Amino acid sequence: MKRNNVMLHTITKIVTFIILAFSVYLFFAGHNNPGGGFIGGLMTVSALLLMYVSFDRKTVDYIIRINFPNLIAVGLLISMGTGIVSMLFGDAYLTQYFDYFQLPILGETELTTALPFDLGIYMVVVGVAMLTILTIRGDA
Repeated sequence: MKRNNVMLHTITKIVTFIILAFSVYLFFAGHNNPGGGFIGGLMTVSALLLMYVSFDRKTVDYIIRINFPNLIAVGLLISMGTGIVSMLFGDAYLTQYFDYFQLPILGETELTTALPFDLGIYMVVVGVAMLTILTIRGDA
């Protein structure tokens, strides 16, 4: 018997978008405020889990084509690579560099090496959490 969950699906789509937008905000705010790759990654996982709860696995896998083990590997490489770059300049591992740049739309913007590190952490958190949850559920 096929159930008609139009209201649940509609609300899930809206709430998922809001959660993902807040996740992106937390990711970029993490350098100077609470947030960053870990918290942003957990928020993304909560949005993905909401989709898995509302829709069936086949539908979500068709929409989100992410290989979570590969996401973990790429995230680790990015995070470790950020630290190795600082060693190439003769500084300690994970030394942070930053400077201010004048960008066309954003104006004066601070760019820092912590952002790629946070991106790697974000990818690892999303990959590990989703892989763990899907494995416990028995769908991985």
